[in-house]
Amino acid sequence: MQITAKLVHILPLQKGAGKNGEWKKQDIVVETDGQYPKKVCISIWGDKIEESKLKVNNMLTIDFDVESREYNGKWYTDVKAWKIELGGVASSSDDNSFVPNTSEMPQHSAPTSTDDLPF
Repeated sequence: MQITAKLVHILPLQKGAGKNGEWKKQDIVVETDGQYPKKVCISIWGDKIEESKLKVNNMLTIDFDVESREYNGKWYTDVKAWKIELGGVASSSDDNSFVPNTSEMPQHSAPTSTDDLPF
């Protein structure tokens, strides 16, 4: 999956050691554009962390995977980035990047008679 959104918050870097060696994880919060903006917390692991791109207000294009797992009867969902690119300059004006391409949508014509009900 892919999302283009503005970086709004960088959480503290987490580090540790496990059975497979040292690890590090950076969580970021991005906000989508549009009439109803959504915030998403995304985890970046290991060598995918590129601090030069992680600046608040940067527009990022993030390729990610979503995975849920069960632990003690509860489910937890992770959003893990596997590729991050700068996606342009953040702007405060309305962005049309989420407008569907109507030329690819099927065209339907209205019935010519009032007796032609679609159901």
